[in-house]
Amino acid sequence: MREIVLDTETTGLDVSQGHKIIEIGALEIMNLVPSGKTLHLYINPERDIDPDAIKIHGITDEFVSDKPLFKHVAQEFLDFIKDDKLVIHNASFDMGFLNFELNQAGFHSISNENVIDTLKIARQKFPGAQASLDALCRRFQIDNTHRDLHGALIDADLLASVYVELKGGLQPTLLSDNTATKSENIINNNSNIDSDFSFISKKQRPTRPHHVTQDELDKHAEFLKLITDPIWLQTD
Repeated sequence: MREIVLDTETTGLDVSQGHKIIEIGALEIMNLVPSGKTLHLYINPERDIDPDAIKIHGITDEFVSDKPLFKHVAQEFLDFIKDDKLVIHNASFDMGFLNFELNQAGFHSISNENVIDTLKIARQKFPGAQASLDALCRRFQIDNTHRDLHGALIDADLLASVYVELKGGLQPTLLSDNTATKSENIINNNSNIDSDFSFISKKQRPTRPHHVTQDELDKHAEFLKLITDPIWLQTD
């Protein structure tokens, strides 16, 4: 099954106040395994970015000034996600921006029925506990030390790992008769697993590698250098 793990960064918090998308990061997973296919877009919002937002993601007006408008990349975005499920953390935020931008560009909205909200899943699974992406990375011991600031593709990559853990920390194997090989760790008929699939055991699993490329990290570093007063270096 194909799913798209997605995150956005924006000029501010409220789309109703005219804030816009400035970054989209999306990666494809097949049967809960990242395929390596990603989409990473920076977008010119044609408006100023709030200073408080810059402190969160580090993206400046100067950095996005020469980037394409959303309407010029909307079709590329839709071609990548197709009609597959979107996995998003706090989906109402991202979908509000995405559907506004799509409508402004002349496209139909994406149905909420096609969206999986990992924030809702986490709150149901761990009621009363912190459910931010950072908190879930800590809970599942997912390495996020490369995340100095929010970044759409970096966050989507981390969310893919979190999503797998929220699904049980197990990866479904191919069930086709054409499967060439099967893992020695496949657990069949495990009474503790509420699923129709066979799964690969997660016991003593090494830290899952992330799939952000060096080029993407370099781009992320470019706009980190533009920040003159980063919040994470401030002291009380």
